[in-house]
Amino acid sequence: MASNADDVSEAARAEFPSFPSPRARSCPFDPSPELRMIQERAPIARVQIWDGSTPWLVSGYEEVRALLRDPRLSAVPEHPNYPHSTPSKFMQRLGFLTMDAPEHTRQRRFVAKPFSAKRIQAMRPAIQELVEDLIDRLLVGPKPADLLEAFSLPVPCAVICHLLGVPYEDHRFFSTSARALINPRATHEEAMAARQGLVDYIDRLLTLKRTDPGEDMLSELANEHVATGNLTQHEATQTGMLMLLGGFDTTSNTISLGVLALTENRDQVDALLEMETQVEIEGAVEELLRYTAVPQGGRRRVALEDIEINGILIRAGDGLIVAGDLANRDASVIEEPDRLDLRRPVHRHVTFGHGPHQCLGMPLARLELQVAIPTLLRRIPTLRRAVAMDQITFREPAMGVYGVNALPVTW
Repeated sequence: MASNADDVSEAARAEFPSFPSPRARSCPFDPSPELRMIQERAPIARVQIWDGSTPWLVSGYEEVRALLRDPRLSAVPEHPNYPHSTPSKFMQRLGFLTMDAPEHTRQRRFVAKPFSAKRIQAMRPAIQELVEDLIDRLLVGPKPADLLEAFSLPVPCAVICHLLGVPYEDHRFFSTSARALINPRATHEEAMAARQGLVDYIDRLLTLKRTDPGEDMLSELANEHVATGNLTQHEATQTGMLMLLGGFDTTSNTISLGVLALTENRDQVDALLEMETQVEIEGAVEELLRYTAVPQGGRRRVALEDIEINGILIRAGDGLIVAGDLANRDASVIEEPDRLDLRRPVHRHVTFGHGPHQCLGMPLARLELQVAIPTLLRRIPTLRRAVAMDQITFREPAMGVYGVNALPVTW
């Protein structure tokens, strides 16, 4: 018979573990040990979040994949019992990310063309040139250097600016705004001010693109979709902001964490430097994506209907947190999941999500990582952290993207 946590007493509900919970300082690359214990006990279990509500935490690999493609789950944050990650609820209606089909499908297809495999691969020479230039500057600059500011952040920032048609000189504005949006300690007013600043910025750019278009995504949105009535100006603005925010923070932190993880496992640096084929490098990047899995906090959903899975009854209206970072470490489907092994058979990780909401920008992120990390370590094979590990400040669990606040390195 299916079981349901609503059947337990209020006293028992009070004992549900808190989510999120901190990672172990001794293992900063691994998910929280408390959450791993929950995963080992049950791939679907109740947890308690900041507002006292008790959504389901889904941490099993097969369960995550099944539920992320289940149309009975909704990503719309206005639903009652939606498990918001912060009190500010600034994620409400952040473009098609927080929509369901058919509107999600309709709006997503308007920005699919720039992320086609052919167009993304055509960017490889320019990304390679950018990476080489940043490394040249790093090598002649002072030591130690902050890898995040000198390399990991500029790579995806420059690329997404080019793709969208955003002036690169404005990157500090939108990176600062993005950090304010995802900072769990920001007040509602601070988060909303940052959001409105970005909305106004993208709105102005879209208007300019109507009279002065370029070969970029915002120009396409303005002239092929807003001008033709496919999208409203507001919808295009939300989509542009979503693309901008999603285009640099996760990739920059994957570069930083990936490099740090590799340099803490020197045999894996050697393995990467020995790779001669593109296929090998692509496999190595997939392992880094699985291992670092910087999106943390899970994808938030609400059940629209009763769903029974593995003997658990998820009732209509229940909130869910679908945790891809935990699913990537599910020992029932991957051997020694806490070990970084660039030569392991490629695992179908869920770092980019799964199903209809799978990250649209994953071809671009993969390309940036395939170029940035191997090039950096080939040119600076002695790269290493310049401070003790306990002096590196990692983002706190409540932030939606895991990473470092700075990464001092030397060589």
